[in-house]
Amino acid sequence: MIIRAAGEADDAALAAIYGHHVLHGFGTFEEVPPSTPEMGRRRAAVIGAGLPYLVAEDAGQVLGFAYAGPFRLRAAYRYTVEDSVYIASDAIGRGVGRQVLSAVLGACDAAGIRQVVAVIGDSGNAASIGLHRSLGFEPAGVGRGLGFKHERWVDIVWMQKALNGGDGRAPDVPGLSLSGV
Repeated sequence: MIIRAAGEADDAALAAIYGHHVLHGFGTFEEVPPSTPEMGRRRAAVIGAGLPYLVAEDAGQVLGFAYAGPFRLRAAYRYTVEDSVYIASDAIGRGVGRQVLSAVLGACDAAGIRQVVAVIGDSGNAASIGLHRSLGFEPAGVGRGLGFKHERWVDIVWMQKALNGGDGRAPDVPGLSLSGV
């Protein structure tokens, strides 16, 4: 398996993987799968903000993807990102998420990011919660019943990982440019 930057040629695979989770899971609160061009627009926006958008590939097949996007667009959040990770249904449980999310975290660390937030759909999402915990994320809270999907109320679990000293000292890099995002 290789981890590499996502490109335009990956947009259809990104849309297929994400679309499955939109239709069958709680990891995202979207209810209508975005089109391939829309996934391309989203990918390009993340990359345009100088953030990592990576895919895990094996034998020419995209098995999953992860990226870090701006947490919020207010200037004070310029050192904080939110991670996302989605794995093809037939590749779940093979360590794909761990490898691709680890690479995203490494890129965020190298970029001087201070906090990574995971906003995990469904407090019963043991796989995503466990993945994040195994990569050093700590619980930061639960929002009860914030979404309604597949005919039930769904929680959000917040987890957080500090990088580059977290909030222990002032930043030494300028942070994300949030204009144009």
